[in-house]
Amino acid sequence: NALVERFTKFVPAQSMISSSATIGEGTVVQPGTFIGENVKIGKNCLIHANVTIYQDCVIGDEVIIHSGTVIGGDAFYYQRREDGYHKMITGGRVVLKDKVEIGANCTIDRGVSADTIIGEGTKLDNLVQIGHDVVIGKHCLLASMVGIAGTTTLEDNVILWGQVGVSKDLVIGEGAVVNAQSGVPGDLEGHKTYFGSPVQEYRQALRTLFYMRRLPELFKSKKK
Repeated sequence: NALVERFTKFVPAQSMISSSATIGEGTVVQPGTFIGENVKIGKNCLIHANVTIYQDCVIGDEVIIHSGTVIGGDAFYYQRREDGYHKMITGGRVVLKDKVEIGANCTIDRGVSADTIIGEGTKLDNLVQIGHDVVIGKHCLLASMVGIAGTTTLEDNVILWGQVGVSKDLVIGEGAVVNAQSGVPGDLEGHKTYFGSPVQEYRQALRTLFYMRRLPELFKSKKK
């Protein structure tokens, strides 16, 4: 079938770097790393041990990728039919721009019909999941255990602190900051700080928490 045919041109299992991959001057690839067909890696990168880079991915200059990370896995993209879920073909790539750093055990899925793109200077902590067709701007900061669903856009200088979950098909505006353990279900305006699940502007979220904590006291006063 079409899915099997996609992998028939892969390098043999004993090979770790495809002969069709290109690696720039000064780049270091540590042991145990797999680099697939037609991968392009720029100059002065550091690819730590046991990284997996699937076919056709493009990596810029001065990029750092830490151990256990998988770049370019298939999208979590299925069509539901009467006999179950049918896997859809993932035809895009992952593109990491210059000076990106990806932490350990991250997963960045390739795009379905376009590319998943991580912008110049953006830094990902460990255990971050980036879904298909996500576009992340320049100089963003994503802390540990952030998850971003497919076709979402983060504009430049966005910060997502730990365990932020971002839904699909939305835009987070330039310079927005989302505090830890927040859930983002829709677009966020830039240059503001957010918190909560679903998120609110930070000060409004704190007021909401304050009133929620007073609910037991209010119920007691009503009973009297």
